[in-house]
Amino acid sequence: MVDGVRGYLFIAAMWMRSTLTYRTSFVLLTLAQLVTSGLDFVVIAVMFAHTDTLGGFELGEVAFLYGTSGVALGLADLLVGSAQQVGRRIRDGSLDVLLVRPVPVFAQVAADRFALRRLGRLTQTGAALAWSLVLLDVDWTWDRVLLLPWMLLSGTAIFAGIYVLGAAFQFWAADAAEVQNAFTHGGNTLTQFPPHVFARDLVRGVTFVVPLAFVNWMPALHVLDRPDPLGLPAFADFASPVVAAAVCGVAALAWRAAVRGYRSTGS
Repeated sequence: MVDGVRGYLFIAAMWMRSTLTYRTSFVLLTLAQLVTSGLDFVVIAVMFAHTDTLGGFELGEVAFLYGTSGVALGLADLLVGSAQQVGRRIRDGSLDVLLVRPVPVFAQVAADRFALRRLGRLTQTGAALAWSLVLLDVDWTWDRVLLLPWMLLSGTAIFAGIYVLGAAFQFWAADAAEVQNAFTHGGNTLTQFPPHVFARDLVRGVTFVVPLAFVNWMPALHVLDRPDPLGLPAFADFASPVVAAAVCGVAALAWRAAVRGYRSTGS
């Protein structure tokens, strides 16, 4: 574990130094990410130009969902998003080189081409979250205050676990990166909006099958004092850390099985 963290930090630092060598390019790419990410929020703002509520949620509440989901995905993408490129390494045979290095394979894959430009998305969604906190008329009791960092950390872990599961799946289906994006970036788009605007079967699916609801929906319903469309017990609002641990545990097992079962392409 210690060797893996040390190796990850070393490789990430190497790529950061490389990125900052071309500072103008870094700034432009980061701004491009910020603007591109911000267009999603522009769409939400346009919706509220024509309506006062969306699924019973006001602009500040939807901005809260947008910000919490976006920050969670932004952190996960920054930390382990490069793992989704493992399929390319399998196809061109370069994964074999990583296997013989004295650093855990996952640390190398996750830190490969560490992209500081992803801070653009993180900055934009963080700003939206901060703005939503100003708009919200919420009684910030101790449990609501604690839920906010729990929500962000748990959401990050859930998205990170999905990234790792997707990377493990690519050992058997090397062209599955877009399938993975459907659950990460697609899941982020889904959880930006209130669960009440979606069909109940879809909400059940992202609660009990792919637990995206625990990224922000469940804890946010408690913070915003909104009813649960599925009528789950109250403790479900606080279950995100447990769900995140379970997702990461399954992802770790899947990754280990994928690496152990890997057979070289012979390239």
